[in-house]
Amino acid sequence: MRFDEAYSGKVFIMSRPTHEEADAIIYGMPMDWTVSFRPGSRFGPNRIREASIGLEEYSPYLDRHLEEVNYFDAGDIPLPFGNASRSLEMIHDYVEQILAKGKFPLGLGGEHLVSWPIIEAIYQKYPELAIIHIDAHADLRVEYEGESLSHSTPIRKACEKIGAENVYSFGIRSGDRDEFRYAKESGMYMAKYQVVEPLKEMLPKLSGRPVYVTIDIDVLDPAFAPGTGTAEAGGISSTELLAAIHAIANSDIKVVGADLVEVAPNYDPTEQTVIAASKFVREILLGWVK
Repeated sequence: MRFDEAYSGKVFIMSRPTHEEADAIIYGMPMDWTVSFRPGSRFGPNRIREASIGLEEYSPYLDRHLEEVNYFDAGDIPLPFGNASRSLEMIHDYVEQILAKGKFPLGLGGEHLVSWPIIEAIYQKYPELAIIHIDAHADLRVEYEGESLSHSTPIRKACEKIGAENVYSFGIRSGDRDEFRYAKESGMYMAKYQVVEPLKEMLPKLSGRPVYVTIDIDVLDPAFAPGTGTAEAGGISSTELLAAIHAIANSDIKVVGADLVEVAPNYDPTEQTVIAASKFVREILLGWVK
């Protein structure tokens, strides 16, 4: 599937009618084939779109309006149910098309494994790539129960692909002992539990570099985002994640793509998780798409 093919489903608020003039492409990756606890994140992208209808188009944080950003919601990639390897190939090819057109890819997940083929595609275009990873979980396993394609492995794969010293993780509060040992010994940066302050300290070191940002909604405490497959107590607030998004927006790093993953709306009848996620997407569009 191409990102410029016709799509008749729900779209994120104020999506432009065509892709030609868009600076950013929103796309969904409805995949949860490898999750280790609760499935359901394949329903995240469309529910985030639905929740966006309740947003104001203006951001008082950034003093910008969505009419100032040209973006096109291309809908969901039609991933083959249960086929992880083929799904990852399709995501890789899809993102390559977006990059070839010089547009900013903004992906909605889906489980966190979907970030891996995106990182591969972006690294091909930007060999000086760094990654900002905001998450409750380290995602540094080599495999999970014998399977290397798992939502617990994408950041380890990224470290091995682009060099661990180019990966910066924030908010981490869960993982096995080997993951934390690897983080300490590999040269990657890991901030445990916190996000905003360590992020602000690291941003000057990434000045001028192309950076891909991947955000797992479970970095939030379950009190703020119960709608996720592997909720982890002790997380940050929605306000803190907004502050992190704005810190990146106000820095001089070059954000070349982003994703927001692991929204599993069925576990949150209040819809506070998708409401928060849609607001984060708005702030990403207004702050990171130049």
